[in-house]
Amino acid sequence: MQILQQIFDKIQEYDRIMLFRHVRNDGDCVGATKGLKAILSLTWPEKQVYLIDDDHAEYLEFLGEDDAPVADELYEGALGIVLDTGTDARISNKKYALCKELIKIDHHINVCPYGDLVWVEEDASSCCEMVAKFYFAFKDQLKINTEAATYLYTGMVTDSGRFRFSSVSGDTMRMAGMLLDLGVDTDVLYANLYMQDVESFKFKSFVYKNMKMTDAGVAYLYVSRATMEKYGLSHEQAAAAVSLMDSIKGSLIWIIFIEHETEIRVRLRSRFVTVNQIAERYSGGGHACASGATVHSRREANKLVKEADATLAKYKAENEGWL
Repeated sequence: MQILQQIFDKIQEYDRIMLFRHVRNDGDCVGATKGLKAILSLTWPEKQVYLIDDDHAEYLEFLGEDDAPVADELYEGALGIVLDTGTDARISNKKYALCKELIKIDHHINVCPYGDLVWVEEDASSCCEMVAKFYFAFKDQLKINTEAATYLYTGMVTDSGRFRFSSVSGDTMRMAGMLLDLGVDTDVLYANLYMQDVESFKFKSFVYKNMKMTDAGVAYLYVSRATMEKYGLSHEQAAAAVSLMDSIKGSLIWIIFIEHETEIRVRLRSRFVTVNQIAERYSGGGHACASGATVHSRREANKLVKEADATLAKYKAENEGWL
């Protein structure tokens, strides 16, 4: 693929490279940036490669810290690489704008093209899969180790729903196998990602008792700050509960609303039905069947639910075989 060669050549040109990812960190953007940094640093130890971001997810702290802030002068004249970020508005570290050139590597729907070189694969299960593919394309010239492989495998696991989502392809599994062959310790990884304390299990009970269903079959739940405090949950832990509603027969869209101090963050998930267009109307976006959005009141949240209900009703009326 020509774009991979162009990105490889551009990386070779620069002595200083700055890596960027999206706000509200998740396993894929963290794994992709850390994984690519490790690969570049191993391959070209003489290059300066920085990953600087003050937006962090608690559940990913086991992957280690990022670099300390540096002077603006180090951004200037550097190559910037933004990973797993569909729009430039969602880039966490705004100093990306100081870089001389910018590369976009992403698997979200390309509604907002940016960057001097753009590699987007909307069908890829994760950005980490794309970074693994990049390594594999130049495996005779690039170096990788177990640590880098663990970063990438983490993003592939989390963004693919443990390889259950429809975006998973044969290439996904081949890249995952390559990373496993490098010594990824899945026992340690899964323990860090999925072990929960007792209060988290009590929260699951809350989810099933309090979730609601629309007439068409949209499952949804509102989680207040008081509820999170009661169960000792971080925002990330509360939002992850959207996956608890993913196996309800007849429910092809499921939504969770997480109350923050000044806004309500939304996670939309679906099976078969496209939901990113709903998210885009509420300051969000993402994948066809997995998107995020933001609303600012319960009334606006209810409006979003009604739109999802109408979308699902229309889908069910026009399609068969949706279980």
